[in-house]
Amino acid sequence: MQASEPPRRRRAASRHAAGKAEPRKRSKPTPEKREKTEVTHGHGHGHGHGHGPAAPASRRVRILLAVLLVPCALATVIGALLLYPFGHDQATGTRVGLNQVPVQGVITAAKVGPCGTGRCLSLAVKLADGPASERTITIEGTPIEPSTPRFAVGDEVVLAYAGKGADPFSGASYQVVDFQRGMPLTVLAVLFALAVLVLARWRGLAALGALALSFLMLVFFALPAMLAGKDPLTVAVVTGGLIMFVAMYLTHGISARTSVAVLGILGSLGLIGLLGWLFSTLAKLTGLDEDTANLIGILGHEIDARGLLMAGIVIGALGVLDDVTVTQASAVWELRLANPALGWRKLYAAGLRIGRDHVGSAVNTLFMAYAGAALPMMLAYSLSGRSFGDLVTAQAVAQEVVRTLVGSIGLVAAVPVTTLLAALVAVREPAPEKEKEEAPEAEDPPKPLPRRPARTAPPENANEVTTPISAPLVEPPVRSRHERLNTARPRTHHEG
Repeated sequence: MQASEPPRRRRAASRHAAGKAEPRKRSKPTPEKREKTEVTHGHGHGHGHGHGPAAPASRRVRILLAVLLVPCALATVIGALLLYPFGHDQATGTRVGLNQVPVQGVITAAKVGPCGTGRCLSLAVKLADGPASERTITIEGTPIEPSTPRFAVGDEVVLAYAGKGADPFSGASYQVVDFQRGMPLTVLAVLFALAVLVLARWRGLAALGALALSFLMLVFFALPAMLAGKDPLTVAVVTGGLIMFVAMYLTHGISARTSVAVLGILGSLGLIGLLGWLFSTLAKLTGLDEDTANLIGILGHEIDARGLLMAGIVIGALGVLDDVTVTQASAVWELRLANPALGWRKLYAAGLRIGRDHVGSAVNTLFMAYAGAALPMMLAYSLSGRSFGDLVTAQAVAQEVVRTLVGSIGLVAAVPVTTLLAALVAVREPAPEKEKEEAPEAEDPPKPLPRRPARTAPPENANEVTTPISAPLVEPPVRSRHERLNTARPRTHHEG
């Protein structure tokens, strides 16, 4: 009977017959295989580290960005210097006819009683500042209407004092105009700052600093320039440029990504300003609402109401443009890191596919922000019984429609513009090298197994399987009793 030996055992036997076992040789990957492996693993790593610090840009990329950014930065600085109202003394308070002076106080008593044909409210208020500080005055005859706020003892309120020529100790010289909201707003601001710092840490601290600088630029540059009679639309564009240069680099750091995002924002702001001016002119929007009319009356000189409308569009779109442009620039750089072999056309196409998903949500965000701000006005117009077409084309609603649509067009345009700039800049950087944490740790080479002593070649029939056969049973011969006794008895020398 003969059985075939398994192939593994036959190979082992042949190696042992040669005298030693040869170790297996590992083939080195070809450059094509190595490149394919790096590209395959690079995508996962690049996506996971999308928010990390950007690698330093190459020299040619820095030169390209400088050529594009330096003229914009110089134009922004020159525009700010030309628009800032140096030496202009803006009249405020009583000098522009606002004789009422705000005074803070605390309500100590509140009573409701009859007053003519209705009911009136009587308040006792202890003044915290003003000419009658620490005195308690009584304000009577406040009619109770559906729009009248509800007051209670302990409420901190703001009163309007009639000012020069009025009796500071008479309740008739005061009028309750608002509540004090300093404490709850301060608590809310602290909670906001803590939330940003806990999540973003140092990046969040930079973002808060950029937010504070943006607010200061609006208060100390944009508002004084507009009040001095400068063109509001030009002021808004220059203000947006200043905010973007300072806030973007402070928040996201000085890198090629940030520079591309800034360029995308500046281009979109220019498009928004142009479209806003064009369609406000075609739609004959005046921008004269109640607040603007009161402002013109207080200033005593003409101000471009339509320019104020356009300035609001530009400034309102800044925040969303920041989000869209930074996302697009980062997406293109991560695609470049994932596959350095991609050209600018493929980078642009891939980044644009990402941007399409982002634009849908961003446009809806912008629309809902404007709609929420104009909600009371829209409710008031809906009660007029007019048709939808008449409602939309009315002055107050139409300017909100123009504000929303122009801002959305600029937002949509920011995606291809920023993506194209990012693709053109990214391909001019050297191919990124693999990061240390990305490359798998080199494994120790396997230890060679101890060699077995060489053995002689097995016989030719070594593979035959034989079954041992026991010897046949042979019965011993039958001997006589005499023979058996002679065999068992020892012989002596006498018997020899």
